[in-house]
Amino acid sequence: MKTTTILLLNHYLLNALKGCYFRGVVPGVPAKMDTAFQAVDTAIDRIKREVQIQKEKSDNMCRYKTAHNWQEEKEKHVDDDQEPSYFWRAHTVTVLIVLLGCLVYTALIEVPEEDTKYNGKRGFLAALFFWITLGMTIMPDGPFLRPHPAIWRFAFASSIFYELLLIYILHQTPSDARTLLKLLDEELGEPIPEKNYGGNCAIYDQEQPHDPFHNVKDKMDIFIISHLFGYWCKTLIFRDWWLTTVISVMFEFLEYSLEHQLANFSECWWDHWILDVIICNGGGTILGIYTLKWLSIKEYHWRGLYEIPTYRGKIKRIIAQFSPHTWIEFQWNPLSNFERWIAILCIIGTFLITELNTFYLKFVLWIPPEHILNPLRLLFVLLWGAVCLRETFQLLDDPDCDKLGRQSWVMLTIIATELLICFKFGWNTITQPLPKHIALWWVLGLVLLIVYTFVKFYLLKPNNIPKPEKENIRVGTPHSTPKHTPRSPPQGIKED
Repeated sequence: MKTTTILLLNHYLLNALKGCYFRGVVPGVPAKMDTAFQAVDTAIDRIKREVQIQKEKSDNMCRYKTAHNWQEEKEKHVDDDQEPSYFWRAHTVTVLIVLLGCLVYTALIEVPEEDTKYNGKRGFLAALFFWITLGMTIMPDGPFLRPHPAIWRFAFASSIFYELLLIYILHQTPSDARTLLKLLDEELGEPIPEKNYGGNCAIYDQEQPHDPFHNVKDKMDIFIISHLFGYWCKTLIFRDWWLTTVISVMFEFLEYSLEHQLANFSECWWDHWILDVIICNGGGTILGIYTLKWLSIKEYHWRGLYEIPTYRGKIKRIIAQFSPHTWIEFQWNPLSNFERWIAILCIIGTFLITELNTFYLKFVLWIPPEHILNPLRLLFVLLWGAVCLRETFQLLDDPDCDKLGRQSWVMLTIIATELLICFKFGWNTITQPLPKHIALWWVLGLVLLIVYTFVKFYLLKPNNIPKPEKENIRVGTPHSTPKHTPRSPPQGIKED
């Protein structure tokens, strides 16, 4: 760029000097002076344009693409750029009347029961219903618009309730906590045997010729489908195959390391690496990648339901309501700087702890693996995790965002409280020391990670890394005139 600028400057300055020379030598040619000045002005303008073009090219190659401001997007696109319809208005007064009507019915009209346990459940469910409905009505929106902001307000209100429930359980004894779960289901609160998936690891068992593949068939349970679906969802919320694969492989290492504590972690080698990592987790990740590609190239042109003339079009529009309103591709860039690298390591570690909590909570609270509470918890964790990762990406990528998101804050407290419950109720199990050879491998891995981090970000530290550019933020209410005109996001980036 410097060479181009110098050549242009020399060329046009030379023409300008020629014009000045002829103006002084040859009398009666004032037009030469005007030509010289015009040449200089043209040269300066072209130099400025060239410098700006080269600067933009350099910035596009080096800058971090900032996340789109989702609050502004929702303010602009309420019900597909139209006036808010019935389902997009708050209805606070209507909800208040309905809630008060429900309380009047349950308190004064419904016939009371002389059953303490029944009344306790009834009051608990009434309070839960009131809290969730309140949250769906007046709590702030999250970063997602589809299928409806009320769904994400429901998820946020549920996370607060779940955290309060965990805090209550944390302050009970193990027996009292298990008795509390018995109030939800009589089948809970009973000791459960841990299934060992290890043992005979022969794929083809010659000792049983009538059913030589019985070991493989024994591993084919409902958890195969749950693994596949789970990693499809994880790929969608991480929006990055690399992070999903790292978590998949690392969790298998954790199962190897902790199988002396939980028999459920003991599996055959082919169960770990072929069935879990390659077929289930890898298959779910591949499906997720294709889904991400489809979401990235899809054109998002929304029309109001009443504008669509045909019934078929209306049905397609209703189904499309459950797809994203718009889409942004996450560019995590873990090696771009030291702070981002540490943040990505923390994300991976937090997600692995969340998955470990799933197994240890089942163990310490005596919840059978097939019980509905387990998939229900995982479903909510996926919803909360999707919002958390969107908020985390905003925190890492947007220079105007300097605080942790609401859902991320609650989610971190949930993970920490679950971990405390596991430690308190299963202290004798969790404190069993790692086998010596396992501990040495983990120490070696930690040392290699520290050495790599030191070499990458200290010895080979890059210089002059540009900071993320700010996006113009629209200030005002949804229907007010913006104080700043928002700039369109960088090319190739779509908003959520």
